[in-house]
Amino acid sequence: MIMTPFTTLFITFMSLFALVASLPLSARLQARDVFVPPVLYPHAGTVWYVGQYHNVTWETKDAPVNITNSKGMIYLRNNGLIEMNEELASGFNILDGRVEVHVPNVPAGNNYSIVLFGDSGNYSPIFTILA
Repeated sequence: MIMTPFTTLFITFMSLFALVASLPLSARLQARDVFVPPVLYPHAGTVWYVGQYHNVTWETKDAPVNITNSKGMIYLRNNGLIEMNEELASGFNILDGRVEVHVPNVPAGNNYSIVLFGDSGNYSPIFTILA
């Protein structure tokens, strides 16, 4: 018997459907929510100095029960662009509400902000880093 492309596609689709249908109902229906906590510190007007340590803080009181991704990362944003080579912290629980970071050696005076990643990215207000 020669299979047409339609027949192959149909059999593949039905196999995947059977696989998904065989999962327990709780695995198929478990709701996940995106959590976008507002960054509280640094705030507008904050000045950091290269080499210092600071606690980046964010609000956690409205966190949903089922968060899609609870592992956080913090990056530095410079003049609107995320500096992917300036990871300040990673691997922490997004529900902790704070994490200590070391201020990297970056050009002074630019428009910096913090990017908090977990479920999604959230930016702090613009602040200053000085040498």
